[in-house]
Amino acid sequence: MLIVMKKAATPAEIDNVCKVVQSLNLESHPMPGAQRTAICITGNKGSVTKDNFSNLPGVKDVIRVSKPYKLVSRETKIEDTTFKVGDVTIGKDFAVIAGPCSVEEESITLRIAEKLKAHGINLFRAGAFKPRTGPYSFQGLGEQGLEILAKVKQQLGLSIVTEVIDIEKIEMVAEVADVLQVGTRNMANTSLLKKLSKINKPVLLKRGMSATLDEYLQAAEYIMLGGNYQVILCERGIRTFNDHCRNTLDIAAIPTLQERTHLPIFADPSHAAGRTDLVAPLSLACVAAGAQGLLLEAHDDAANAYSDGQQAFHPDNLYNLQQKIINVREGLCLTT
Repeated sequence: MLIVMKKAATPAEIDNVCKVVQSLNLESHPMPGAQRTAICITGNKGSVTKDNFSNLPGVKDVIRVSKPYKLVSRETKIEDTTFKVGDVTIGKDFAVIAGPCSVEEESITLRIAEKLKAHGINLFRAGAFKPRTGPYSFQGLGEQGLEILAKVKQQLGLSIVTEVIDIEKIEMVAEVADVLQVGTRNMANTSLLKKLSKINKPVLLKRGMSATLDEYLQAAEYIMLGGNYQVILCERGIRTFNDHCRNTLDIAAIPTLQERTHLPIFADPSHAAGRTDLVAPLSLACVAAGAQGLLLEAHDDAANAYSDGQQAFHPDNLYNLQQKIINVREGLCLTT
């Protein structure tokens, strides 16, 4: 259920509505907009109707939200969600997050980060903890990796994006990370999502490799339901019968998600392609489809990368890609 407040509703009237909602043992989620505030109600099993709120001071309308996800839905919030990560406004500025798949030894990681910063990258990604399909694959440097990421942040001023893989590591990762990433294998890990809903840090949520869009958006709902409204969705390719690349990048998901949700939509062409030569064209296709950011794997010595070197973009090629991105966005009138 959604309570739409009048344009002239006062903070006291909004607060009063929230108190009434809570008195009915329901959860209230104020969603400020450009024109007015809407208050989303969750936890209603059907016993509470619009009559409980229609006559409250400042209330314009009470609407039932038809989607199985409430806070995530465009029905609840029409305007795009934006929030700051360092100097970047996610959801407004086009953002490129780049870095190696895994944190490597300190000198290598700092070297790559310096090159990326020189090419205008402000958001650095690398995994300290790596959930891998095979138990014998490199699993990440763990706490040592976080220490290296902390040095990247301190010495170069880059914002850090890194993955959290279990509940026990959330606080440890959050001490270093500016954005906590949830990988495809953990999209349906509701225990992890519930814990992340209580963290005051943005969460980048990747789509599960076989998840429908409704399942994906309901995973995002778990994070928002606990009060964390800073969620980035990331399409990273789904598993199909193809054998010409690692996954099938579902480009149609990008505009479809934008119709259904106000959350920012990113894309990860590196994991979708699994091949460096496909990363640039897939990146541009995602931009043309409306993606508000990209998550790219980048390494200056891909042949010796600790993991996923075959899909890593060379930092020196980022400038040309970024110029092409600007051209595509200008052609679509997406630049400001």
